[in-house]
Amino acid sequence: MNVQLDLYQTLAAAGAVYIAGRFLKLHFSVFEKFCIPSAVVGGVLFAILNCLLSVSHVWRFHLDGDVLELGLILFFSSMGYMVSGKMVRKGGNALFQGSRMVIKMALLVLGLILLQNFVGILSAKIFGLPSLFGLISGSIPLVGSFGTAGAFGPVLERLGVQNAVSIGFEAATFGMIAGSILGGPIGENLIFRHHLLPSIPEGAAGQGTQKGKSPEKPLPVIHFPNFMSGFVQLLIAMGFGTFVSHLFAVFDIIVPAYIGAMISAIIIRNTGEYSHLYTVYPDEIHVLGTLFLNIFLSCALMQMNLWQQASLFLPLMATLLIQTLLVAGFAYFIVFKAMGSDYDAAIMASGICGFTMGALPNAVANMNALCERFGPAPTAYFVIPLIGAFVVDFFNMTTIMILINLLK
Repeated sequence: MNVQLDLYQTLAAAGAVYIAGRFLKLHFSVFEKFCIPSAVVGGVLFAILNCLLSVSHVWRFHLDGDVLELGLILFFSSMGYMVSGKMVRKGGNALFQGSRMVIKMALLVLGLILLQNFVGILSAKIFGLPSLFGLISGSIPLVGSFGTAGAFGPVLERLGVQNAVSIGFEAATFGMIAGSILGGPIGENLIFRHHLLPSIPEGAAGQGTQKGKSPEKPLPVIHFPNFMSGFVQLLIAMGFGTFVSHLFAVFDIIVPAYIGAMISAIIIRNTGEYSHLYTVYPDEIHVLGTLFLNIFLSCALMQMNLWQQASLFLPLMATLLIQTLLVAGFAYFIVFKAMGSDYDAAIMASGICGFTMGALPNAVANMNALCERFGPAPTAYFVIPLIGAFVVDFFNMTTIMILINLLK
């Protein structure tokens, strides 16, 4: 039986997959513990079901690919609207006050990104695979997680890496779990081995959090005109982004389709902020961007052809296990010492496992678990979120684009 979904049916199926994943997260705490998105839980479950039905010759499943591209570009347009020149300038003032710790961590993260891609490329060579395959088992899915894997996957597929999107999502799922599993034990071992204690008493004022937890925030009030304006701004960024992407193509520079939309969104937001000619709605755009990300993730995982990648299972898993050992050793031996060999350094070592194998939420979850048990780590809570939010993605995407253009 050949099952071909049109655009509307694809959207409905994506929504059903997301709801299924959310249901599983509510009833199985392991998914919440490892910060695995609902769309990923539901999407992977559907991919396994699709694999069983396909190899049994029960059906052949296809969905509308336009939904994937639309969801991806709108999500990264929303990410562009999160970049504010005024906020970066304030962050810069905090950086100078927070001193060399942020710069040190930034350099460490850049070094780790380069090592991850070196390991991926070397592993691809050993297994007789194209060098570009090494990128889809390197920092693309591990540092960039699902969004970056979905963005660069089609680019690598056009350059000859078969099933790059599916492979990237498999690697990102592995990284999400590994990053959460690594962080706690590494931080705990460092604390006990070196007899470390928090630098300030638990409950001291001025931390903004207690035991690493974020304060409760009031539920936002939904204003339809603001959401409609935010949605229109997303559409405008996506439309202008096509012209930016064409400009890159003129100079034979390979970039994902979303880059043009993201650049356009950055320009639109900052022009509005500095000229005061119009208002940008970042909160509403963030909610809309998350919505489109979940649609994209659900669709991308639904169409994973797991049975077509059996020949790549061994090289992929071998590479990911090496990557896991690399991050664990880097965090334990290098990050801890470079950041001061104190309690906050141990918490940062735990955090870096999160966002260099999964995402920033994994890093914060790792740190929260340790701080709830041992006490607050204010320096770690300043450095890790700042690097995870503003630095790591820029370093990662820049490195990937340079490597793709060198290896193509």
